[in-house]
Amino acid sequence: MIILRNFNEWLNRMWTGGQGGPLLRFLLLFIGAFFLLQWAYQALADTLIYRFYLDTLTVRPSAALIQLMVPQDSVLARGHRLVWPGGGLSLFSGCDGAEVMQLLIAAFVAVAGPWRRRLLGAAIGLLLVYALNQARIVGLYLAVRHDRAWFEMLHGLVGPLIIIALTTLFFAWWIGRNESARPA
Repeated sequence: MIILRNFNEWLNRMWTGGQGGPLLRFLLLFIGAFFLLQWAYQALADTLIYRFYLDTLTVRPSAALIQLMVPQDSVLARGHRLVWPGGGLSLFSGCDGAEVMQLLIAAFVAVAGPWRRRLLGAAIGLLLVYALNQARIVGLYLAVRHDRAWFEMLHGLVGPLIIIALTTLFFAWWIGRNESARPA
């Protein structure tokens, strides 16, 4: 697979760059950026900005997607909840995809390369995470409504792992793509 070969080449370049210096630099920048983003995210809890992000940018589009797929279920967005006759699903911190977005941003901050490429990769990656998270929320709704036995597995394990795995593959592809495009 070309993606893994290029990602492995990238990892080897980082690892062999003189006593692990480039890898250590990457790890320190990644961890520092991630913790800074986590701190900022936690600081925004219970603010108008966070409620706009969760209620307007996460819950409303999910309700619209569900309404397109199964209009007979009459799903509506009410604040941080998806509601329907006889039930509802609350979306809180952790249901919004923000942690994976933070991991992706931290990875692009830490990786070597021109800022323009890193910003473009991060922007495309954020859109990918957003779309994957919307699909996850729709899947959670369908599980709650039609097969509750799947809900916990989709909520706590399968959904998050799929988003993290696909985001990691995107990052590896983007880095490999850009590494192979550089002149030797």
